[in-house]
Amino acid sequence: MSMSHQVKTKINRLITEWPRGTVGVASYLNTLGFGHDLLAKYRKSGWIDSFGRGAYTLNEDKVEWAGALYALQAQLKLNVHAGGKTSLELKGYAHYLPVQQKKIFLYGPLGQVLPMWFKRAPLGVDIVMTRTNLFPAHVQDGFSDYTERDFFLRISSPERAALEMLHLVPRKVTFEEASLILENLVSLRPELVQKLLDSCRSVKVKRLFLYMAEKHEHAWLSQLDLSRVDLGHGKRMLVPNGRYEKKYRITVPRDHQEEVSG
Repeated sequence: MSMSHQVKTKINRLITEWPRGTVGVASYLNTLGFGHDLLAKYRKSGWIDSFGRGAYTLNEDKVEWAGALYALQAQLKLNVHAGGKTSLELKGYAHYLPVQQKKIFLYGPLGQVLPMWFKRAPLGVDIVMTRTNLFPAHVQDGFSDYTERDFFLRISSPERAALEMLHLVPRKVTFEEASLILENLVSLRPELVQKLLDSCRSVKVKRLFLYMAEKHEHAWLSQLDLSRVDLGHGKRMLVPNGRYEKKYRITVPRDHQEEVSG
């Protein structure tokens, strides 16, 4: 086999196996046999384009946030996923909300570092990265796969996403917005909700979740064993100058309708 044929076969393999709409990280491509010199050559020849330091895309391929996140998950094996409001939007639970600035909510463990190419990527959206220990690291309940073009993303299930979203109320998600989305969550799986509430580390999130679920009269709420859920002690002020909701000991916006019963 001639050298030129070998080169052609190699570039053909790269192009064929590269999922459309995704970033290729140099360190990962190196492990597949595409060294830095070869990648530089392919770039010069117009097969691939630079996507920031240490990252590439196929020539003229359009890459959006999902294709960049795919590289973090599938190639760099980072523990980062789309969750909260973004996951609920992808599942169709937030379609009626007014679209303002497009924000993508990503979640990962405390101290999670993202590569510079990702942080500087021209994705056309505002990436909100939340590093949190809302759930212990070993709790892997509440994830699902989301298909985007030729690839899969790891995202939160609606049950986990609801709790992740409430973690950002009221700083990055408004109380009203969260309530509107939670109103739609009529078919959550009670056994998964129970597991997540049992392991969730935020008293504020658990109280707010139960308050909204009761306010919207979701049927799955009655199937939970709330004696297992640690709701902590003392009051939690979610909003200044709000109305104190005594059952769950939280302060909610004054215009947020009537108190829940009990």
